[in-house]
Amino acid sequence: MHRAILAAFKRVAPSVSECGYCALRIVEKNSEVLSMARGVLQPLTLTSDFGLMVSVYHCGSFAYAATSDVSEVGIVQAIDRARHWARSCEGLSVDYGAFCPPHPNGDYGREVQQSWDDIALKEKIEVLQSQSVQLSGHEDIVSWQASLWRTQTICTFATNGGGEVRQVVEQVFPSLSVTAHRQSVTVTRSLGSADVSRQGGFETLAEVGYLEKGSRLKEECLALLSAPNCPSGKMDLVLMPNQMMLQIHESIGHPLELDRILGDERNYAGTSFVDLSMFGQYQYGSPLLNVSFDPTIGHELASYAYDDDGQKAEKVMLIEGGILKQPLGGAYSAARVNGLSGTANARASSWNRPALDRMANLNVEPGEDSFESIIANTERGILMDTNCSWSIDDSRNKFQFGCELGRVIEDGELKDLVRNPNYRGVSETFWRNLSAVGNEDSFEVLGTPYCGKAEPNQVITVGHAAPVCKFNKVDVFGGEL
Repeated sequence: MHRAILAAFKRVAPSVSECGYCALRIVEKNSEVLSMARGVLQPLTLTSDFGLMVSVYHCGSFAYAATSDVSEVGIVQAIDRARHWARSCEGLSVDYGAFCPPHPNGDYGREVQQSWDDIALKEKIEVLQSQSVQLSGHEDIVSWQASLWRTQTICTFATNGGGEVRQVVEQVFPSLSVTAHRQSVTVTRSLGSADVSRQGGFETLAEVGYLEKGSRLKEECLALLSAPNCPSGKMDLVLMPNQMMLQIHESIGHPLELDRILGDERNYAGTSFVDLSMFGQYQYGSPLLNVSFDPTIGHELASYAYDDDGQKAEKVMLIEGGILKQPLGGAYSAARVNGLSGTANARASSWNRPALDRMANLNVEPGEDSFESIIANTERGILMDTNCSWSIDDSRNKFQFGCELGRVIEDGELKDLVRNPNYRGVSETFWRNLSAVGNEDSFEVLGTPYCGKAEPNQVITVGHAAPVCKFNKVDVFGGEL
């Protein structure tokens, strides 16, 4: 089908020669969801979506139009609508300077060891049944769930200048959850799709430890029932990689999105405490902080070779030695700002949404400290694992996050579990208190399918990788008893 649509686009492309640029993006997405709740298999969910979007540069403006009519007539009508919108915006658009849209050629697709479609439905159900048994079987456990969600996205991008790119992305989102209740205490432990999601096939389940996590989650959940509430006060904070993922996402990723900095998201998702004058000089974090935008890591969730505007994906350091270097800005946003280069992060959630500045794989680079040394060098602190609540202001500065599990650190040793651990801070100062960064041994590649932005809303996948990290003098507190 993609080939037939491309052929039709090439036939009509000469007729849009009056446009300096015309691009076609075809998106086909298929998904499968299997879940088991309290030991009961839920109905299998299969979804499929297919359509295309046309983008043009005409009369000094970029404009676009989407359609599910993938015939040659549908393509022509979409181009006409896009040109109409571009003409309507003549003289009103932002200044893109001398920016020249790309005409790329290439492809992308990570080779999988076990194709999801080659695995029998019975075998997938057996995996869920096994995890359901591991999670259950105690009188205090009141709810448990195991699920597997897989998506395949095929995207073809072409331009009237001869550009043609095909990308196939296979993603797996496994999750587990167990909840226990005793007297007035209710606790949950989970391995969420917002933690261990990756690109790949059925082999991903073994890679992230999904097949044996159920028993450990159950044991921790039951132990938390009798754990004391998290202590309060200023102390050191050690964050495990799956909580670091949220910290990176909310207090680095969103503040660095260039369209947000330029004010484009202000009425919906908020603005940013970062402004253009900070790049190249602002001390975002301690000298230990190094943050990369890297959509080239094959198994990380948001990897690709080209973004949805056709820009070639390359690793870019956003923060080096704690100094803010570059924003998360696609080529069109970067063209609006002098002195800043862009990153290939123009992304769209579907065929009927325009590409805009989004996080892709946003990672804290590993440091030199072992997990054991980080703990040994902590006199008084709390280790926190697995996010369960988050709140951050509309400039992505002041925040408050909570975790499922905490563990007291005293005199360089991990002590007892605590429940309801929370911490709060200010992005501008929190990262400057980064005092230790874990090495490769504690570095984990994680990801989430749930990052929302824009009007109409776009929910998109994002990858985050990080080691264990330690922060000094953090305001830690317990939740309600």
